[in-house]
Amino acid sequence: MPNDQPTPAPGTDSADAPAHDRAEDSSPGAPGFLGLLATGAAAEDYERPVLRARAEGAPAGRLAALERAKLLALRVRTELEDRRRREAELSALYATAHDLAGLRDLDAVLRAIVRRARSLLGTEVAYLTLNDPSAGDTYMRVTDGSVSARFQQLRLGMGEGLGGLVAQTARPYVTDSYFHDERFRHTRSIDSGVRDEGLVAILGVPLLLGSGVIGVLFAADRRERVFEPGQIALLAAHAAHAAVAIDTANLLAETRKALTDLEAANEIIRNRSAVIERASDIHDRLTELVLRGGGVRDVADAVAEVLGGEVEFTDPERAPAAALDRSRADGHAVRDDGGTSRSSEAESGGDWVAAVWAGGEVLGALVLRGHPTLDPVDQRTLERAAMVTSLLLLARRTAGEAEARVRGELLDDLLDAAGRDPRLLRERAARVGADLDAPHVVLAARMADAPTSGCADPPHPAGADRRRLWSAAAHLAATRHGLAAVRDRGAVLLLPLGPDGDPAHSARRIATRLRAALHAPVTVGASAPVPAPAARPAAVADAYAEARRCREALCVLGRAGQGAAAADFGFLGLLLADTRDVDGFVHRTLGTVADYDARRGTELLRTLSAYFASGMSPARTKDELHVHVNTVAQRLERVSRLLGPDWQTPARALEIQLALRLHQLSGAMARDTEE
Repeated sequence: MPNDQPTPAPGTDSADAPAHDRAEDSSPGAPGFLGLLATGAAAEDYERPVLRARAEGAPAGRLAALERAKLLALRVRTELEDRRRREAELSALYATAHDLAGLRDLDAVLRAIVRRARSLLGTEVAYLTLNDPSAGDTYMRVTDGSVSARFQQLRLGMGEGLGGLVAQTARPYVTDSYFHDERFRHTRSIDSGVRDEGLVAILGVPLLLGSGVIGVLFAADRRERVFEPGQIALLAAHAAHAAVAIDTANLLAETRKALTDLEAANEIIRNRSAVIERASDIHDRLTELVLRGGGVRDVADAVAEVLGGEVEFTDPERAPAAALDRSRADGHAVRDDGGTSRSSEAESGGDWVAAVWAGGEVLGALVLRGHPTLDPVDQRTLERAAMVTSLLLLARRTAGEAEARVRGELLDDLLDAAGRDPRLLRERAARVGADLDAPHVVLAARMADAPTSGCADPPHPAGADRRRLWSAAAHLAATRHGLAAVRDRGAVLLLPLGPDGDPAHSARRIATRLRAALHAPVTVGASAPVPAPAARPAAVADAYAEARRCREALCVLGRAGQGAAAADFGFLGLLLADTRDVDGFVHRTLGTVADYDARRGTELLRTLSAYFASGMSPARTKDELHVHVNTVAQRLERVSRLLGPDWQTPARALEIQLALRLHQLSGAMARDTEE
């Protein structure tokens, strides 16, 4: 743009021109040029007034004045164009700032910056690089108008190429022809990328944030081009807005991330608070359970309600083997992921197992079902419940052992001290819930697989087996309101007689219960009923001796692991029982036949005696009885219905004959006594 002042015509001095000439010169030219300015005429239109005046033969003064007016008008025109251009640029910058202010996503901001830079300068390509402080270089971040993949992946070291120099010095740089400009340190990778893109003229301005450079904004053409100072200033101003927008987007992104992290932290805190509240709740519940004497089932129910699942207590035999094996190894059950905890996720479907143990002994386990995952606080809740369970079990065991000792001492006194005061015996029995005035039965028990010498007591029974037998017998005695004690390397029980009044049935039932508790066969012998142990303590010792003989008889007969009383051995029971209950044996063997004779006035017992005396021959029996053989057959058929179809087998026949002989002897003795 011309910067010189309008010059007077040659040979004249504008300052010396007459006043009327100056007025004459300016007055006719000014309105014409003003009209051109007002209409925005092209620059060549300003020559027409001068050419017209010259053609009309205007004086030199007028021509000089017109020339001066033309130059002034052209200068004003240039100023107006510059102002309009700057106004358009400012409007574009304001629009850009407005657009950038409305963007929140960093990638969207960067793309908008590059597109606006290309639009403002009217270049073929625009791109932006960002500094990487950790790597110490700057890398291509966003491009617009680029076609080369290599160019879009460039990284520029500080001071390398035009962009590296801008990033290093924080000053704009421009080149008309990049490859012929030696101001920049050319590298093979940068030059290859620029050559692939076909760039020639490049303008780069720094993205400044405070005093630091965060990147570089470029505008480039694929031909030689001179970037005017105004264009450089325009791109620099755009870069200033862009840097603020980038910083704002980064801050917004960091703020959003911080808010997201804060929300996550708040959620964790809320969850943790809820878990801690549940843990506090279960702690209060468990404490209350212990104080009011709750049981293991109460603990399981409380934990199930708090953790929201099904909780079950299992004994060591039914608990998951893997968890309890680990518990036995180090006192803990370890989780499958390797962390040490008393809770372990069982391999069989997401159940959680907390071993209940004390002093290295596994007492069982609490199993939480329906929880594939369990957070650490809830795991500790389950562990705490297992600890409370172990305390309850230990307390119950201690109380049970104390009660068992009391029961054992009372039974020992009944067996060993026949002269005890019955009143004191009743009082001691009442304290453990036993009634020694009711009929009882004495049972002698011994594990059938213990080493024996014939049928004698085992000389050295296993201590563990003996303790297990004693524990099981004590539990049975406690649940049946009886007494139990350790005696003769086995166990002795004094239990109330069952409603059926059958000692043999009691022996078989106790043998079955002990076998189930010990997982091993137990031989049990039972005595005859003891009517009132407190009234006749000596009868208890006699009954125990009888029970032992029955137990040994089972061993001799190959029936170890079973239960029986003297009545189960037929006439051998007379040898086993101290009472020698002849009437009881006769009644058990022939009672139905004798009762039938008494009711019907028949002679079935006399027919049986004659039948056996005749060698079990009906023909000889009829001669002995002087009746018809059909009568004998009918009577024997009636006997079969009363005694059972096996009454003529050798064993039954022997017992029946012995009972008949004893019955006849007792009748004869009774008649002799009457005489």
